Amino acid sequence: MIVFDLCCGGGHKFEAWFASSAAYEAQRTQGLLNCPCCGSAEVEKAVMAPNIAVRRETPPATPASSGGEALLRALAEAQARLLEQSEWVGQSFAARARAMYLGEETPVLIHGQASPAEARELVEEGVPVAPLPFPVVPPEALN
Repeated sequence: MIVFDLCCGGGHKFEAWFASSAAYEAQRTQGLLNCPCCGSAEVEKAVMAPNIAVRRETPPATPASSGGEALLRALAEAQARLLEQSEWVGQSFAARARAMYLGEETPVLIHGQASPAEARELVEEGVPVAPLPFPVVPPEALN
């Protein structure tokens, strides 16, 4: 996993995790990246400060990075397991989630895409939704 600082055309800066630089580039060229603040699809890498290792005489008492990396790995694995049990509904996510909440459809686990405005409306209506912590490639975009 690699983390990039990203910036949208509106000037919002945010972090995103990718399997590799190639995975970032593939998602960017396919238009799968959106700003979590404004929904803009105009997303590019932001200037990042280099991470320079410092030589230490004694190891640090608590290596924060190894615990954080293990937590992220566990979170990614949990998301993958849940997605295996969930149905991809693409752009119809908001409509399907709302219909299940209102009892118009049988509730099942779903995942898909919603604009920031659609997501806000769902939350305001009390529909139990949450963003996924890691990006998901739509099935039709996979080889």
